[in-house]
Amino acid sequence: MNCRSRSRTCRCEDGEGPSYRAVPSWNVLIREAGGMATPPSTSSATTATPSGGKSDQEEQEDSKTKLREIGDQAVWSLSSCKPGFGVNQLRDDSVETYWQSDGTQPHLVNIQFRRKTTVHSVAIYADYKSDESYTPNKISVRIGNNFHDLQEIELLELGQPNGWIRIPLTDAQGRPVRTFMIQIAALSNHQNGRDTHMRQIKVYAPTQENVFHHMPNFSTVECSMYSIIR
Repeated sequence: MNCRSRSRTCRCEDGEGPSYRAVPSWNVLIREAGGMATPPSTSSATTATPSGGKSDQEEQEDSKTKLREIGDQAVWSLSSCKPGFGVNQLRDDSVETYWQSDGTQPHLVNIQFRRKTTVHSVAIYADYKSDESYTPNKISVRIGNNFHDLQEIELLELGQPNGWIRIPLTDAQGRPVRTFMIQIAALSNHQNGRDTHMRQIKVYAPTQENVFHHMPNFSTVECSMYSIIR
């Protein structure tokens, strides 16, 4: 079953997921959260990063980055879903609802943008206490232009998550990736569970600064007369 949503609707079609390769697991840190789906703070977000990854200076610079949520700019689709537990619930800003898959693993969330987009990170809300065997314990994140050229850039193993998990997406130079598509794959669940629950997913991009905030100081009369909009 393949569930797709362009705004707040969901329909299902037959489909199959791709195969995967083994990648060493990474340590994952999580921050507890509850109630409504309040996204992780852009100034002090908890991240899921590989052990021995970013330096302290890089983490400090990353924490100062101003972010905005861009999930509404994308088309979302799912590899499968139970009726009433689809894209709408994954994006309704409530951690009391969730997407529930209804098919064979891996379970996929596809996020497609209409143009190449800079993406800083994705955030997933998971709740092991409520979902138990439905909670994913291994997640793969891939990016690409379309379904045919996706490349894995992150592979995470989760303990017993209870809150938001922020996953930075960077290229080989440590910069936010630019991509047309993101795919989040739940490769396996705790206790060998079959179907998976994800309660919320957010996608973040760096906030672009307005060039007019840095207006230069003109030294000539000819230029100064154009420095103020009247």
